Amino acid sequence: MEAAFKRILDDISPVDRTPEAEGRAHLDNLTKPVGSLGRLEELALQLYLIQGGEPPQADPMRIYTVAGDHGVNAEGVSPYPQEVTRQMVLNFLADGAGINVLAKTVGAGLFVVDAGCCGGPFDDHPALIQAKIAPGTANLAQGPAMTREQCLEALLLGVSLADRAHADGVRVLGTGDMGISNTTPSTALYAAYLGLDPAGLTGPGAGLAPSSLPAKTAVIRRGLDANRDAIDSGDPVEILAALGGLEIAALAGLVLGGAKNHQLVCVDGFISTAACLAAWKIHPAVRDYCLLSHASAEPGYAAVTETLGVTPYLHLGFRLGEGTGSACAMFLVRAAANVFNQMATFASAGVSGSK
Repeated sequence: MEAAFKRILDDISPVDRTPEAEGRAHLDNLTKPVGSLGRLEELALQLYLIQGGEPPQADPMRIYTVAGDHGVNAEGVSPYPQEVTRQMVLNFLADGAGINVLAKTVGAGLFVVDAGCCGGPFDDHPALIQAKIAPGTANLAQGPAMTREQCLEALLLGVSLADRAHADGVRVLGTGDMGISNTTPSTALYAAYLGLDPAGLTGPGAGLAPSSLPAKTAVIRRGLDANRDAIDSGDPVEILAALGGLEIAALAGLVLGGAKNHQLVCVDGFISTAACLAAWKIHPAVRDYCLLSHASAEPGYAAVTETLGVTPYLHLGFRLGEGTGSACAMFLVRAAANVFNQMATFASAGVSGSK
């Protein structure tokens, strides 16, 4: 697996910026004051560069909602029992969740992936990808959540999801997650990768009472202490294995695969951004291929984005996960592509430009 993963990393390169001046000139020549569509123009240019200087195309789009369970749930870090992960997978497959509604609304395909849910296989379903690596992770508060081999398997799973979408002509990917207690490993990853204090990052997740946040913070500190060797190694895969989750590692692989395939990746909120951060640490060039869809309402998210120097596109107070923020950002991706391709230029419209 190590060799296969290295080959994938070798195939990732930064976006070629050679066509950038031409793309900017086109946007500036559209019938509007220069830069007046703000970040929509930035997004159009990003998509244009990712797609090699061709007229940018948003469709087809696809969201992968990846599910996994966490041994750290035993520490009482979530108000919900672990079986809710499995129940929500069934809800996704029954078309009953927020991500189902929003994916349909934006016209994105949706697949649900079992990367590590507790229990056995699910019944077959056309929207379900059964790729269980293990029935949940170990308790990160006591030691590594995953072995390196499990982590690599999850990363490769994520790459395979991007490849599957690429083979189907998908140009834009969206990340989504489902996993009770997964804000805990995500917070631990932020603390380890960015050197941030868990006390400033730890939030309620799925609705933990404020009085329980100190205990959740203490669990994260215990996890950081228990996995100090992995953190001190500086190896981003070792850190991901020690503190992450199977769904988080698979989403990191999805980001890596998207970059390899020159697909734009719409990154969802708190958990997906932790996965994206892991991918950035593994291969910094993936940053060119990602957008942060929305500002998670988790209280530590602002510190994360400030440290990364990245501004999310939407501020909607979301903290659901599932890929709901990714779906909403896909409206913007389609809008950006249409602005680039369908607006008239000053010359074609017979409109006088600025003096």
